[in-house]
Amino acid sequence: MTFFDLARRNVSRHWLRSVLAVIGIVIGVIAIATLGILGNSIGLMFGDMVTDVGDTLIVSPATGTTKLTERQVGDITRAVGSNQVIPFSTTADKMSVGDKESGAMLYAIPAKDIPSLLEVESGAYPRDTGAGCLIGSQLAENSRENGLKLGARVRIGDETLRVVGVLEERGMGFDINPDYAIVVPYSWYSSHYDEDDYDQVIVKVRDVNDIDAVKESIEQRMNRREDVVNVMDTRGILESVFAATESITVFLTGIGAISLIVAGVSILNVMLMSVTERIKEIGVLRSIGTRRSEVMRMFIYEALFLGLAGAAIGGVLSFVAGYLMTAVFVGNPDYLFDPKSLLYIVFGMAFGVITSVASGLYPAWKAAQLNPIQALRHE
Repeated sequence: MTFFDLARRNVSRHWLRSVLAVIGIVIGVIAIATLGILGNSIGLMFGDMVTDVGDTLIVSPATGTTKLTERQVGDITRAVGSNQVIPFSTTADKMSVGDKESGAMLYAIPAKDIPSLLEVESGAYPRDTGAGCLIGSQLAENSRENGLKLGARVRIGDETLRVVGVLEERGMGFDINPDYAIVVPYSWYSSHYDEDDYDQVIVKVRDVNDIDAVKESIEQRMNRREDVVNVMDTRGILESVFAATESITVFLTGIGAISLIVAGVSILNVMLMSVTERIKEIGVLRSIGTRRSEVMRMFIYEALFLGLAGAAIGGVLSFVAGYLMTAVFVGNPDYLFDPKSLLYIVFGMAFGVITSVASGLYPAWKAAQLNPIQALRHE
């Protein structure tokens, strides 16, 4: 306990130097924690944005062809068995609401398939026999001032559609992104654009464990003689994307660790100065029977004090900085309360303490190795 008190006394005696060393640790802890939180929040944000399409296969025409015919869609349907097949087409066109004109993305999906792919927040689903359409949640939000809302009439080309429903927000997907689009029944689209073929086909697989088998079945049936279609497994894409976000998190955390290592060098310098200034004091302690291990422990305690102080302050500031960062850059401060995000704060604090203690080992060893007689004669 005596050496603990001596260490605390020396830290407080050179308070300015100690404060500067602590500031270095604080900056390092904040850098590790906040950059780790940012990387994890990016992954969480992407996970929230991307629709849960891990059970989906997307079939598109192979290079050299632009459309899928009704016959080819029928072949795909037979290849996948009881799994659901949803063909669709997409295009961009001008739309008019009253005297306001703007551009919009259109998705054309058979009316019977729309409910299995999209959820309506308000209103109803359109029918094949009617002139109704759905609008995405973000399109409705952004165009509210222009009168695009439930019940509004939208003019596309020389035909008018009535908005019969507003879709729930779906987020970005690898199949379709309807949040900023208009969804129309395929029968209307076919008549309006004189188009009978499809751009792509979505296959909803009932059991995710069957995805590979269903994918192989489609390829065997459709690509026997030549490549007619490409089959994309969204599960594999999701795995690749999340692996990429993990790499980003590790990279950002590594940048933060560099700043903490720099802070460790600062503590090493502080401790070496402390040893040089206290050579005679060390000589006195050694001459009255203090063991080398006790001298070494005293200096390690000093480094531990600095590390604990820096880690504690850095942990609190990391929480505040992480909250602000997730709110400003990611748009959702709730990501901070994800267990993995909070773990980065703990990791930053622990790394700060470990770095401090590690930086104090060599100065402590050097102090313990001083010859007592030479230390007493030191001027």
